[in-house]
Amino acid sequence: MIANDISPIALTAVRFGLAACIIGLVAYFSGKITKSAMQSSWRYFILGGTFSLYFVLMFEGLRSATPISAAAVFTLMPAMSSFLGFIILKQKISLYGLVAIIIGTIGSLWVVFRADILALVVFRVGTGELIYFLGCIAHAFLPILFRQLNRGENAIMVTYGMLVSGTVILSVYGAGEILQTNWKGLTFLVWGTIVYLAVFATSLSFLCMQFASIHLPATNVMAYTYLTPIWVLVLERILQHETPPIWISGGVILSIVSVIILLCTSLKSHN
Repeated sequence: MIANDISPIALTAVRFGLAACIIGLVAYFSGKITKSAMQSSWRYFILGGTFSLYFVLMFEGLRSATPISAAAVFTLMPAMSSFLGFIILKQKISLYGLVAIIIGTIGSLWVVFRADILALVVFRVGTGELIYFLGCIAHAFLPILFRQLNRGENAIMVTYGMLVSGTVILSVYGAGEILQTNWKGLTFLVWGTIVYLAVFATSLSFLCMQFASIHLPATNVMAYTYLTPIWVLVLERILQHETPPIWISGGVILSIVSVIILLCTSLKSHN
């Protein structure tokens, strides 16, 4: 809704900066910022740089990739995390986990392509899709990096360090676009979106992902990606942008079943 009103890089830099201020205040008043947590701060730049890389490649890829093809690439992320988790962390993929990934991928593609077989058949991989695919690989690394680089720091501290580092990286990379943005001329909708992204889609989601990455396999952390197309369709319906066809319900059901399977396997392993 605001894509044409502000540069994606400028938006992301401000989003990260505002979120860093929010998490920083929470960390300060809760006593989560400690000297030991500040040691080896290069780790936060790896985390912030990885997530910044995802956004940069996503924006670059979306210049030529269609929303449908990009969404299809995005649904491959849980499988990527499973593969990377197995290679790097030696996390084994259970039979149930493999089945859940297959079911979730089918369900997600079903929703993305609106149950249109022809749309799936004519799907072509272009330069934009390949660029975004590289970005998704960077995103799939995050749960693994969270676990590998954590030295006992709490989720709030790690999230704060990552956001500050990401803000610095994005500010340097997109300095030109940030300076060229007419900040005073932005509409209320744009500023409202920035606040929403900073509070919910950045601060809260980063905390949840970082916490989950310490306690769950990478596959399970990324599995909730399968629900993304469902939430998009729900919001589109609420905003009256689009009424999805009823037959995509099958894909919705498969996506939910996939997440339930992975949730049950996680609970079983913890018990």
